[in-house]
Amino acid sequence: MNSEHTHLTPYTSRLTILITGGNGQVGFELRRQLATLGDILAPNRAALDLSDADAVDAFLAEHQPDLIVNAAAYTAVDNAESDQAMATRLNAELPAQLAEYCQQRGSWLIHYSSDYVYSGEGTIPWQEGDATGPCNAYGATKLAGDEAVANSGCQHLIFRTSWVYSAFGKSFLATMLRLGAERTALSIVSDQMGAPTPARLIALVTQQALATLNNPKTANDLESGVYHLAPRGETSWHGFACEIFQVAKQAGLPMTISPEGVTAIPTVDYPTPAARPLNSRLEVDKIEAALGIQLPSWQSQLALTVEEIASSR
Repeated sequence: MNSEHTHLTPYTSRLTILITGGNGQVGFELRRQLATLGDILAPNRAALDLSDADAVDAFLAEHQPDLIVNAAAYTAVDNAESDQAMATRLNAELPAQLAEYCQQRGSWLIHYSSDYVYSGEGTIPWQEGDATGPCNAYGATKLAGDEAVANSGCQHLIFRTSWVYSAFGKSFLATMLRLGAERTALSIVSDQMGAPTPARLIALVTQQALATLNNPKTANDLESGVYHLAPRGETSWHGFACEIFQVAKQAGLPMTISPEGVTAIPTVDYPTPAARPLNSRLEVDKIEAALGIQLPSWQSQLALTVEEIASSR
């Protein structure tokens, strides 16, 4: 991966912002958070088929966005093992295509990646410069996308995140809330460690990054490159599930399960088509220093998300 950093030049007028994957968990939150920064283009699949390279080129030529925020991805980790062509198209070829457009126009690309680009071994949080080594096809395609963006020569921010969830759409949180209201016992993996990251936090940090770049006084504080974006702290999927059930009950959501009903099991007892990393911890000092922020705890972010779900019911 190209390790050179180039400083970004601030924008001076209202932007046309293309958000790909605008109907996904992260894309939905980006549409809410970035609306004050410019005019949002967030085409759905009917308006733009991202699997069609020619259609993407035609859309870019017609609308000529000033900034691209790529929240589109093939995220079905197990399916990626047998559907590598589509995973490669969306996770590697699409980012490369968007990066080429941005490089030619001198514009910026914001791209979202994953802890799955690392090997998942050990217990030490990954730093941005650590060696990569994906343990499954999904991670390999995400890494290929990262490398294509970095090597394109375009100005870019690659945000690598972990265990994404939100108040809307399909996620581990949504599954646990559904099962927690139906069952009194569950078995959840306890030896995979990471930080559950709400899509809302990803969008908020993205908005702050763009505001930093758009301010002539702070634009040079944020260098083009890779940044980890996740809350502070760590837990297992088992710990995440127990916290979900406790917070959901406090928020008044119907729960038939209690944390005591959640059995901890090792990964080997829950086989999946794709291997899973045991270590998804991400060191976030770099993004905190660049933006002058302190990222919140994963527990506080979960509580906010569950409160949002409870208030919408």
